[in-house]
Amino acid sequence: MDSDQSVLADLGYKQEFQRNFSKIELFGLSFNIVGVVQSIASILVYSIPYGGPVSMVWGWLTGSIFIICIGLTIAELGSSAPTSGGLYFWTHRYASQDIATIFPTFQDVNTAGYTSGVAGVDYSCALAILTGASIGSNGTYIPTNGHIYGVFCALLLSHALMASLPTKALARAQVISVTLNIGVFVALVIAVPAATPQPLKNDAKYVFGHFENISGYSDGFAFFMSFLAPLWTVGGFDSSVHISEEAKNARTAVPFAIMSATILGCVLGFSTILALTFNMGNDLVSIIENPFGQPMAVILLNSLGTKGLLAFWAFIVITLYMSGLNLLIAASRQIFAFSRDGALPLSGIWYRMNSTTGTPTNAVCIATLIAALWGLLSFAGPAAAAAVFTSGIVCQYLCYCTPVISRFIGGQRFVPGPFYLGKLSGPIATIATCFMLFMTVVLQFPTAPHPVAQTMNYTVVVVGGTIMLATAYYLLSGRHWFVGPVVTLPGEREVKRDNLSDHSMRSNVKGDHVISLNVLQKQWSSK
Repeated sequence: MDSDQSVLADLGYKQEFQRNFSKIELFGLSFNIVGVVQSIASILVYSIPYGGPVSMVWGWLTGSIFIICIGLTIAELGSSAPTSGGLYFWTHRYASQDIATIFPTFQDVNTAGYTSGVAGVDYSCALAILTGASIGSNGTYIPTNGHIYGVFCALLLSHALMASLPTKALARAQVISVTLNIGVFVALVIAVPAATPQPLKNDAKYVFGHFENISGYSDGFAFFMSFLAPLWTVGGFDSSVHISEEAKNARTAVPFAIMSATILGCVLGFSTILALTFNMGNDLVSIIENPFGQPMAVILLNSLGTKGLLAFWAFIVITLYMSGLNLLIAASRQIFAFSRDGALPLSGIWYRMNSTTGTPTNAVCIATLIAALWGLLSFAGPAAAAAVFTSGIVCQYLCYCTPVISRFIGGQRFVPGPFYLGKLSGPIATIATCFMLFMTVVLQFPTAPHPVAQTMNYTVVVVGGTIMLATAYYLLSGRHWFVGPVVTLPGEREVKRDNLSDHSMRSNVKGDHVISLNVLQKQWSSK
């Protein structure tokens, strides 16, 4: 048994995936999900109105500090217990005995968060494709919601097929994606400053000191709202955790992937923001109220011209496409792990490994279907579509908080992995948790004060509805049979007692009977 299999066995699981992701390829998956330039292109419309250059620049820097704290906290947990279950497994392991089987069921919210992330990226990709078509037609073609949703579904279908490929193929694709992402970044920070006409160039005083709030909110609150740009761009910290059972040397590869992608994403994102703010002119209203719905497209059009924009925009589309694919891969693995423990409706269907590809194709299909349902919100108007973006952040932040809080107040022993912050662990986790809870509240607010039905922020409805459904599912059904993560080791595989939480009642269905973790521990003790 190799070391990765031993670590997984200590957590109670047998090895079912092929470990074909190297440390660099795992980083590539996380970094491609961040997808700096294309993510900023998708979210810039939610950044500029809340203070203009000051919020874009200083909001990014401020948000990055807290984002790195979140990354450090999740990296510690990932190094300690690298399993595809991630947040759900950690919550059960560290929560107090009274609530150990209640909190993990609420990680259904993380499933909603990941699938909404898939929907948000693929919707952005569909919009980017049709924006290019609109620009190429000199504005004579204006895409309808039906057109956008049709392209969106086509993207989802292609992603479902690709996410079902063998792990080795998915791992090798990450190097290509990283190269493209870095290339797009380098091209932007070189080409835009070089090609922008002098009247559209801004000086340092404007970039670092001009605050122009056109949101309707107070200046202070508008600054907080501008955090949506870095939060949406640099997120998905647990994506590499969900691929950990496909990674080599997972206890070191996972934290390396999380922190490398997080720090590099923050740095490259800041550089991208600077390149844009120095070269976007100062008419913010015209940038926001453009017919394409894409502020970055307007900035690039003004700087590069139509042909230059279309050439650059093609690579924006490609990198967005790869980001959506990697998010779907992570989402499917999270669903697979959750179903492995019987925590989702119809878990027996989603917890199936395709014998040909060695990947959970059923989990890929259900993740794709849920994302397609998310996309239907676009027909309810721009406010409902915006909820897809913010819901992904809110869902993930709520789910990040539960294992972090459980670790420090649940009373269970934390065994650190190779990546450990020592005495700084508690303070950094506290900062990260407070920030996530604060932003969870901020992101529930509408884009402008005094909303009507068309401008309301429906994130609270979406996230609240998901929590209510998860609660109802647990109270009506799950509480009668759900006992937490199961032991999937074949036969009486050696399970190290010290590495398993004492209060766990994880079970393994073996034939027609159930072997509880407590029984396994007694058997191991008697040997």
